[in-house]
Amino acid sequence: MGATYRGRFAPSPTGRLHAGSLVAALASWLDARAYGGQWLVRIEDVDLPRCIPGAAEHILQQLANCGLVSDEAPVWQSQSSAIYQQALDQLIAQQRAYLCGCSRKDIEQTLQALGHEKQRHGELVYPGTCREGLHGKQGRAWRFLTHTTGTTHNALGAPTHWTDRRLGPQSQAVVTEVGDFILKRADGLFAYQLAVVVDDAAQGITHVVRGEDLTDNTARQILLQQALGYPTPQYLHTPLVLAADGQKLSKQNGAQALETGAPEAALTALNQAAQLLGLQGCGTRDNRGIALAAWVAEWRATLQSANT
Repeated sequence: MGATYRGRFAPSPTGRLHAGSLVAALASWLDARAYGGQWLVRIEDVDLPRCIPGAAEHILQQLANCGLVSDEAPVWQSQSSAIYQQALDQLIAQQRAYLCGCSRKDIEQTLQALGHEKQRHGELVYPGTCREGLHGKQGRAWRFLTHTTGTTHNALGAPTHWTDRRLGPQSQAVVTEVGDFILKRADGLFAYQLAVVVDDAAQGITHVVRGEDLTDNTARQILLQQALGYPTPQYLHTPLVLAADGQKLSKQNGAQALETGAPEAALTALNQAAQLLGLQGCGTRDNRGIALAAWVAEWRATLQSANT
């Protein structure tokens, strides 16, 4: 199975773990163990205004209660600004990043004038207003130039293709479906897309296992990897836990924090996550260690079957 495997679970400390986030944590842990590799935990607190004091420590304890412990000391994004700036400086030097002076209202007005409506789940597709300069505006944020003609990757905004280990072949034309996305925000904080790409490269991540809601980010991250000369990990996006209204279960729509303090509660939470991942024997495990070992064996057998 590959001893060089390095995977990770990267929660945002905007609250404690809920059922949906445990599914991604368990899947990434099982994948690493099935491959005989390493599993790391990264606290994605780059968006500091949204982070809740103490939430990261609670998440780490919840994971430990479930038997999911990082093989290395956890990394905090908020302590990595220097390497993010180095990556941004590299992109600026390569003319793959530029300063933008547009506010959200500016973008909305430009899109309306062009006759474009909101797409991509209500997000605004940046129209490239500042690609050729600020035109008297005050610089606000740094954006990644997706529309290029002098590179072998993504020439003229060609679609980015990749294969998800669960979802199969995927494709996205970032230049038309997303536009030039932000690398460093107007408030001075680094954007998630740049931070996660730099972190994965710095930690030598070879396999990314995360929730299906993050699939849409993959093409942007691949473009950044290519521009920065980083390897592209293999991706697997897991099924989502849905709320009663059919939307993704999240802290924003009232997802309840998992109770994992008692062994029985932790095992119940793990059983529910395993069931969503299609693992067998849910409800029959009376020991966390036995359950985890059995699920690793099931996950490994699935991998072997897929490779034959």
